[in-house]
Amino acid sequence: MSYFITGTDTGVGKTLISCALLHAFAAQGQRVVGMKPVAVGCDDDGHNQDARQLQAASNVLVCYGQINPYSFLDPIAPHIAARNSGVNIDFARILTSYHELASQADIVIIEGTGGFRVPLNNNQDIADLALQLNLPVILVVGMRLGCLNHALLTASAIETCGLKCAGWVANVLSTDMLAVQDNIVALQQRLTAPLIGVIPSQSQPDARLMALQIKLELLEEI
Repeated sequence: MSYFITGTDTGVGKTLISCALLHAFAAQGQRVVGMKPVAVGCDDDGHNQDARQLQAASNVLVCYGQINPYSFLDPIAPHIAARNSGVNIDFARILTSYHELASQADIVIIEGTGGFRVPLNNNQDIADLALQLNLPVILVVGMRLGCLNHALLTASAIETCGLKCAGWVANVLSTDMLAVQDNIVALQQRLTAPLIGVIPSQSQPDARLMALQIKLELLEEI
């Protein structure tokens, strides 16, 4: 089984949670590999820090290009970055890379870019990619002011697409947020997917340690 990881926004900790999931599944003896189909904000060598973290958290050795088929230098919306580079993001290329990875691993953790409806080209967005991959979705909720609305809208969009949200993770972004637990309870009451982990705010996040906070047994069967 593989999973598509999306978030309530950009900067909510999708990479941290994706890496934590890789470590958690690996601890069960699974062969795991991460994938970042589209990345923006890359180094001059075309490599992205998020994709590198996913590669480092994987226990299946694959080339960087399989993990990250599309990478762009500018940290802007991917469809704009692609257009500025004269590139069209083609889902066929992404699907080919995914199937190559899936043939070598038991679990592929695919991290989306930004939120669930971020455009990838003139006609398709992250939701379309998740639908073509036809994988259960894990939602990362960045716990900050506004997260209730963002989480409920994203969960609704996932359901409207016909995809299954197998679980969600509450990632506490700051110790300054008021009523964190009340917000988590509010989401538990409203989201049909199970809460599979609460990740505390940390100055130096460690995905391997955060894997201990993820309850894989709570993921809904698809």
